[in-house]
Amino acid sequence: MTDTTATTATTATTGRMPAEFAAHERTVICWPSRDDLYGELMSAAKDAHALVARTIGRYEPVTIIARPGADAAEALERCGGSVDVVELPLDDSWFRDSGPIYVTGAGRRVATDWIFNGWGEKFVPFDADAQLARRWAEHAGHEVRSVPMVLEGGSITVDGEGTVVTTAQCLLHPNRNPGLSRSEIESTLSAELGVSVVHWLPFGLFDDHDTDGHVDNVAAFARPGVLLLQGCDDAALPDHERMSANRRWIEGAPDAAGRPIEVVEIPVLPFTEIGGQRVPVPYLNLYVGNGYVLIPVCGHAADSEMCMLIGEQFPDRDIVALDVGAVLAFGGGGIHCITQQIPVVR
Repeated sequence: MTDTTATTATTATTGRMPAEFAAHERTVICWPSRDDLYGELMSAAKDAHALVARTIGRYEPVTIIARPGADAAEALERCGGSVDVVELPLDDSWFRDSGPIYVTGAGRRVATDWIFNGWGEKFVPFDADAQLARRWAEHAGHEVRSVPMVLEGGSITVDGEGTVVTTAQCLLHPNRNPGLSRSEIESTLSAELGVSVVHWLPFGLFDDHDTDGHVDNVAAFARPGVLLLQGCDDAALPDHERMSANRRWIEGAPDAAGRPIEVVEIPVLPFTEIGGQRVPVPYLNLYVGNGYVLIPVCGHAADSEMCMLIGEQFPDRDIVALDVGAVLAFGGGGIHCITQQIPVVR
């Protein structure tokens, strides 16, 4: 897998960011490393990462990035021989956000390396994670291109045909790119990711203070023209109106091909108690790979029904519910947040 002959792209590619449901070469996951994030739940967090890695390993190759030394040895022990372990410096384990965002086309695959600032400098240190996208790409021998804009992978979802959905709550937050206007952000996304239509949902989750409302908690493309949207059926919660506003904003809006976007709402937003905290566990922080969809659950009464509803949109993939949602939500994310796909070159 490793080819250390990485090159640096000096111009934007003529390609496009593939959808998550396109073919993967492999999945990359980082091993938990920030002790103060999980505290007494650190072992449970490692178990959750290992379970996700082993499950994905049944369908496609998996690489674990771990800090050199004891962490790398522990990752290999807990995940077994189904994964490769790469030793690189880490601050945290959310590779969706600190890792590269890939663009493919015309036989090229470019790892775009955006500025990572610890979600608005909330979590420090983040200097190792700020260098992780390039370090990984160079290790893997991937062409890499630096982009002078703050962007996390969890803040966007694409249909692979030129449409991207994000949240205004996150991308327009002053702790990300205060010197850029909305139109300038759109222009950068278009130039670097090959998209032509940017849709701005108003809101992420009310309780998502860590990422300022990442879209991967509230929306995911199932296929071009069809967007899964997180709902909230409890009218007493702030997310009830926020998720309703998102639906009103996006339903029927045109995608890059001119199709009105069809919304499939996942109506239940589960909450659970863990580590003395009440946390949301959105079903849409899911991960779509080669023949499977991994969905985070937490023992809520609606888990089976909501997984079946999601499964209807992925009829040719195994639907796998993993009871890791609570501990990952305690850390600030979910299954989608800890994974990053390496797309097949096309």
